[in-house]
Amino acid sequence: MPENIISIPLPPDSPELNPVERIWLYLREHVLSHRLLKDYNAIVEACSKAWNALATDTERLRSLTAYPWLSCVNH
Repeated sequence: MPENIISIPLPPDSPELNPVERIWLYLREHVLSHRLLKDYNAIVEACSKAWNALATDTERLRSLTAYPWLSCVNH
């Protein structure tokens, strides 16, 4: 690890500090909720479409994962 980076481990059971948890929350609330899916393949298909759509929306992805304390850039 570079000398100018300090690793601070996340406390256990702290999903609110994990940017990926915010992504899944967004997908569950805005894309995947209130749906009945026929079978496992339909679930995988819906999740894949939701993930791929979000992956192309870089501004939304940035807003969901931007934490001030995650900045890796030295100013």
